[in-house]
Amino acid sequence: MNRRTLLMGGVGAAAAAAGAGVAWWRLRPGPVLGEAESQFWASAFPDVLGAPVSMAGFRGRPLLVNFWATWCPPCVEELPLINTFYREHSDRGWQVLGLAVDQAAPVSRFLARLPLDFPVALAGFAGSDMARSLGNPSGALPFSVVFDVDGAVLHRKLGKVSAEELAQWALLV
Repeated sequence: MNRRTLLMGGVGAAAAAAGAGVAWWRLRPGPVLGEAESQFWASAFPDVLGAPVSMAGFRGRPLLVNFWATWCPPCVEELPLINTFYREHSDRGWQVLGLAVDQAAPVSRFLARLPLDFPVALAGFAGSDMARSLGNPSGALPFSVVFDVDGAVLHRKLGKVSAEELAQWALLV
């Protein structure tokens, strides 16, 4: 083979590789969500007034979901800290959702005493099942889950969160 044939073959191979790279980049698959994550994003829960809160509406930005109840002392203790996290990070795209494993009346009374800046929905006792499917085998409270912008679970925390943990989570996305 002569030099010109080798040069043309090399240019052709480089062009093919570049084309394949561009095609892969444009058509690359998104994250594959597990069944529990997919079920979470397909769910909707009522707020304290009964209006539906669709989980799909939170997709596309980082989300901290906190499963809590009014009758759970560690849950009540961590809510002001989570509210501060929301106020400090919402301008950077962070969202927070409280899913109360509780009934409307006690949650309404609680929110009247301690208003929260982030939305709260009523998961009721089905919230325990949702928490279990997302990685909380005991269904204990409080339980927090961090989702990335693609809807995949990045982190789970059973028990009360700390300011240090919240600061670390803020850096995840």
